[in-house]
Amino acid sequence: MKHCISKHFLSCFALFLLLVATTYATVVPTTTQKPPRSFANQFLIPQNAARAVLRLRPLVWDSKLAHYAQWYANQRRNDCALEHSNGPYGENIFWGSGTGWKPAQAVSAWVEERQWYNYWHNSCANGQMCGHYTQIVWSTTRKIGCASVVCSGGKGTFMTCNYDPPGNYYGERPY
Repeated sequence: MKHCISKHFLSCFALFLLLVATTYATVVPTTTQKPPRSFANQFLIPQNAARAVLRLRPLVWDSKLAHYAQWYANQRRNDCALEHSNGPYGENIFWGSGTGWKPAQAVSAWVEERQWYNYWHNSCANGQMCGHYTQIVWSTTRKIGCASVVCSGGKGTFMTCNYDPPGNYYGERPY
């Protein structure tokens, strides 16, 4: 009799383990992929990382600025000209040949200008640009909105970010 109880117990226990394993397998995903980052975060995260290095407050996404950026990006869709909007906000613009450009690539190009910025002289190295970088790390800037368009006729990809309050005031240091 004792042998029968052990067999019955083992069968029940095995069935129990099978049920638990099956249930667990359907609840736990088989891959651990991160969800894709939102469009806003693709611009925000790398710019806030550059600000964090300097212990500056992170920028926050602003839908009004994003709408303005999209409006202006749409103006550039036909010619993909690397021209500023001359609007009321701080602005960074980017152009890349072809398609497939990611926001992080535009931000990386802007942040790489850090190497050309001399804080003590508050200037860029001769013949180099650093204004995109200084706008990103302008200490009083709080809000950002960005947009991207693929230009018609294979002319490339145009991206823009707008900043409020704007930065890059002549004679002032960014931080």
